[in-house]
Amino acid sequence: MRGGAQSHLMLASDGRLYVVKFQNNPQHIRVLANELLATRLAAAVGLTVPHVDVVEVTGWLIRNTPELHLEMRGESPQCRPGLQFGSQLVGGLMPGQVVDYLPEEMLLETRNLGEFAGILALDKWTCNANGRQAVFQKTRRERRYRATFIDQGYCFHAGDWIFEDSPLRGVYPQNSVYRRVAGWRSFEPWLTRIETLDPAIVWEIAGAVPPEWYGGDLAVMEDLVERLLARRSRVRELIVQFRESSRQPFPNWGGEAEEETKKSFPEPEWMQDIEKGRMM
Repeated sequence: MRGGAQSHLMLASDGRLYVVKFQNNPQHIRVLANELLATRLAAAVGLTVPHVDVVEVTGWLIRNTPELHLEMRGESPQCRPGLQFGSQLVGGLMPGQVVDYLPEEMLLETRNLGEFAGILALDKWTCNANGRQAVFQKTRRERRYRATFIDQGYCFHAGDWIFEDSPLRGVYPQNSVYRRVAGWRSFEPWLTRIETLDPAIVWEIAGAVPPEWYGGDLAVMEDLVERLLARRSRVRELIVQFRESSRQPFPNWGGEAEEETKKSFPEPEWMQDIEKGRMM
């Protein structure tokens, strides 16, 4: 498959196709943990992401499948056997119904266009160091596509597991997907779900990550989760930084829609203080 992790398309025992990332991929072993953790967090707040799971690939299968190798610095090592990350292939084997690019006119007609604001909040929360990626799917009878958000491997700053925030990281390359963002209400219900997500859910998701994907050091995973939970209160601040960036992504922010937003989703006190400080 395309991409820096050199994933392989594999048929699993459940009869479904999975895009599988291996432990010894060229990026970092932790991208497997990032994928499982961030994708399931996205699902927990109601965003459209693929079903993901832990996939066991045996040594026998690798030895008897010449295609299961990687290209690294002029060498072609075999994929490492064991527990790998699997993301169910969007669309399965339906030809012509899944694309990774739409012209702007069709993009703006995407059935769940509003979710680009929700996944932006998720990407800011998890410090996605990569650009936001999505694929678009529709059935033969449907006119409009639906976006599915894929590739969370560079959340938590890839293999570093640090939070170095930058306004232009974790955003979709086309500004047009944010054109309908008129205020904080445009980020609902996903933003509030992130801010109020039960910590027990986050810990449960983290507990499902195979320890070998992060060196078996449980303290490192616990530290990541604690920092992630603490960041929930910063998501709005990080969105504001993107809003005020050179991209100017929200041209329709404010006005009547914003007034209605303030009634339905009042800004937290710290955000009101920030806004007042700018006006002084």
